[in-house]
Amino acid sequence: MLESGLGVRIERDAPVRLLPFERFFRGFDQVAAVRRLFGRQTARVLRNLKVEFFSARFGYMGTSDVDGHLLVSSHHLKGSDFRTVYLDVVHELCHVRQFRRGQPLFYPKLNYVDAPSEIEAYKFTVLEGRRIGMSDRELIDYLKVEWIDAKDHRRLARRMGLIAAKRKRVGRRARRVR
Repeated sequence: MLESGLGVRIERDAPVRLLPFERFFRGFDQVAAVRRLFGRQTARVLRNLKVEFFSARFGYMGTSDVDGHLLVSSHHLKGSDFRTVYLDVVHELCHVRQFRRGQPLFYPKLNYVDAPSEIEAYKFTVLEGRRIGMSDRELIDYLKVEWIDAKDHRRLARRMGLIAAKRKRVGRRARRVR
């Protein structure tokens, strides 16, 4: 069948090659944080998890809201420091758990830093970052991404407990504002 009278055919069901997560990310089944996510099912979840690599120079990692597989930038995988990639995997595995529980991953009407899925995943990731010895400053830097502005970055860092809450002057007393 020719489409649109242009004499061309476009196959719209292109295969996506999914590869085993554990082929590229080994040992995560032994990470306490990951075991907290999936419990006794950790080994099975990771054994069945798939990853899809993409070659765009932008982006880092994501989780498919169609089937819960990971999407990973090959440039990020090769060029970013180890702790960043490690924390990104932990962050995305939190989204995998959310997906498996039937929770939405995306909230189009909310700002990225206000999305419940991101708040949960970043809280989990910051705890793991602290566990592996990262300073608050390093974690604040980790939270910087191109798609949020400086104001949202500060708000996210504050929400994660990395920056003290603002104090607003009311008369003689200062009160905390979140």
